[in-house]
Amino acid sequence: MNDLERYFYGNSDRVIHKWKHYFEIYDRHFSRYRDQEVTIVEIGVFKGGSLQMWKNYFGPKARIVGVDINPDCAAFAEEQVEVLIGSQEDRSFLRSLKERVPVIDILIDDGGHTMTQQITTFEELFPHVAHDGVYLCEDLHTSYWRGYGGGYRAKNTFIEYSKNFIDYIHAWHVRDSDRKRQNRWYKLRQQKLSVTDFTRSVHSLHFYDSILVVEKRPMVPPSDIVTGQDPGQEA
Repeated sequence: MNDLERYFYGNSDRVIHKWKHYFEIYDRHFSRYRDQEVTIVEIGVFKGGSLQMWKNYFGPKARIVGVDINPDCAAFAEEQVEVLIGSQEDRSFLRSLKERVPVIDILIDDGGHTMTQQITTFEELFPHVAHDGVYLCEDLHTSYWRGYGGGYRAKNTFIEYSKNFIDYIHAWHVRDSDRKRQNRWYKLRQQKLSVTDFTRSVHSLHFYDSILVVEKRPMVPPSDIVTGQDPGQEA
């Protein structure tokens, strides 16, 4: 049991609602930030309990920023914890958030879980995540729920949207001859695969049940290398 689980199961303060398997994922990707000067933004405040959990987990140097559309959530602000009121579907609000929070080391999307909300939040805030930061979107099972705009293999779900990320991190490997064939193939679809800011800034993608974690790191074109002696050749 990690420290987040211990806090959760011992919690007698504000309500926290999480799937049990999330805590291992959080700790795996967030532990390196503990006791550091770190800024965490969580979309979706609910009853305020998770903000207190993050404060406890990351320590006294952390800045915790909660975002929620419900103005009542402003009452959950406390030392080290700020709460901003606005809609994650509102691009203007998200752009103003970037001005109020100059650096985001960890972005957690635990908001309304609709497809529009998740995609809009990603498009506006992911580029604002620090160059070595972490983006985590949870409750991705709503991509399979019609009430949230989802459905298995339905167009415009966040799951289908994020599947493209796998191609994006491999864009380095599209060769000129492949690119020409690709461009002809995608001509009617108006798509092509090329190196973008996403390719240059994303180190890894981690898909779990209901969670996607994207870890950022400045990337350069990959290169291969050979060492050792080929036994078929003379020394």
